[in-house]
Amino acid sequence: MVEENKIAASVVNSAIRVHRELGPGLLESAYQAALSHVLINEGFKVEKEKPQHIYFEGERIDCGYRIDLLINDKVIVELKAVESLKKIHTAQILTYLKLSGCRLGIILNFNVRLLKHGIKRVIL
Repeated sequence: MVEENKIAASVVNSAIRVHRELGPGLLESAYQAALSHVLINEGFKVEKEKPQHIYFEGERIDCGYRIDLLINDKVIVELKAVESLKKIHTAQILTYLKLSGCRLGIILNFNVRLLKHGIKRVIL
């Protein structure tokens, strides 16, 4: 979990940098592009909109689930630009953690005045 914690710290610092420059009020896709750019430039492997399959009765089912960002195959980052985080957002990232085998996820809500109020760390 040490590696995941280091990745998470870098993700949060990079997200704060993006938020300071762009501010709230943009679409999620803008924050995704900017955060991906920063993390890639810092040397991280970043997969955007990574398909997440489910398995039912031994069969893989493609059902349209997508992880916003997967960092170094270890940390899931879900981006939001909403009024406030809800329980469903936590349920969503917990599901992605279970399905992917990852242990750490971060929800980042960019639609806040200070990003520290829009960060939620989720551990499986």
